[in-house]
Amino acid sequence: MRRKIFGLLMLITLSVSGKGFQTSFEGDSSNYLLLNFALQIEITDAVDQMYNFNFHKAEVEFNWLKYNYPEHPLPYFLYGISTWWQMMPNLDKVGDLGDEFLAYMDTAVVKSEKLLEADENNIEALFFLAGSYGFKGRYHSERKSWGKAAGAGRLALKYLKKIKGNESFSPEILFGDALFNYYSIWIRENYPMLRPVLMFFPKGDKQLGIKQMEEVSANAFYTRVEAIYFLMRIKAFEEKNTAEGLRLGTYIFNQYPNNPYFHRFYARMLYNSGKRLKAEAESKEILHRLDSGMLGYEETSGRYASFFLGHINKGRGNWEEAEKYYLQTLKFSEESEAEDAGYALYARLHLAEYYVEEKRYDEASPLITSIRKNTRRRSATYKKARALAKEIKRNRKR
Repeated sequence: MRRKIFGLLMLITLSVSGKGFQTSFEGDSSNYLLLNFALQIEITDAVDQMYNFNFHKAEVEFNWLKYNYPEHPLPYFLYGISTWWQMMPNLDKVGDLGDEFLAYMDTAVVKSEKLLEADENNIEALFFLAGSYGFKGRYHSERKSWGKAAGAGRLALKYLKKIKGNESFSPEILFGDALFNYYSIWIRENYPMLRPVLMFFPKGDKQLGIKQMEEVSANAFYTRVEAIYFLMRIKAFEEKNTAEGLRLGTYIFNQYPNNPYFHRFYARMLYNSGKRLKAEAESKEILHRLDSGMLGYEETSGRYASFFLGHINKGRGNWEEAEKYYLQTLKFSEESEAEDAGYALYARLHLAEYYVEEKRYDEASPLITSIRKNTRRRSATYKKARALAKEIKRNRKR
């Protein structure tokens, strides 16, 4: 919970200065790579390869970019995003990639600062400084390094403020405004304890934020996929619009079918939408790719897919298959150190209910103990587990 709240605060901090963009960019755009459409065409395939988890092919093109623009932050920023997506399937286990990611973003910062030395109003340099520190803040919050995250957030805010008033420069800049407008209201609605902190921030507009995010997802180049990522999560989970979440999830998975995070999200939306046959097929494909060692498919994806398959088979009354997949869910949960995750808890509960019904009390009891240990007393899951424990006790007395 603490990580989630801090991460939401980071979203506000990293995007608040976007509020109030009013004027238009009137400077010389001829030297800005962000506005170089010929360059965008040149590296479109590389960006697509990156999001499709073909990192080697993408970085070959990024090497070309670094060779031709050695003093520009763009190639290092793209290397950083590439490394970020290599970590995305499981941000709790990043290994050496974490240091590599930070090194690329630090290099982007150094290159941007040199551009600012030549021109203190260089909007492109300010954009990359804000973006680099923003990604660093997001990384540190995932690692629970709150002090480092806050420091990166303050620096991102510093540079975002300097961009204020230049929204017409590029749709990339609108991304921060969209995040602020949506999440500043959403947090007020869902986390009342944070309202005193939010008094220091201007008030946003959720619907405007969604509209802006849609604009970025349609018109931006470098932040387009990131905008779609946030938009589909907002629609599916915050706005409870499963149909729209499925539409976006289907689109982004079809665009990048080898991206394990998008694959996992797509399977989840199919499952939540009641499209069980398709959810079953995609879940089995996820497990097949995991077993085959396909890049990015790991325990978290396995936990999701196994739970979906367990629940689908439970609904059919096929408990032999359901038990197998629920146990597999628990195996993946243990391997990914996510034993208190929602799907792991529900897998334990469904197995415990089945074992009690089958009078397999010795197998049910440790599952019930684990559920009660990892849930709040007032939660429905805890109450169900407690009822099962009482039922076992009564039956054993008989």
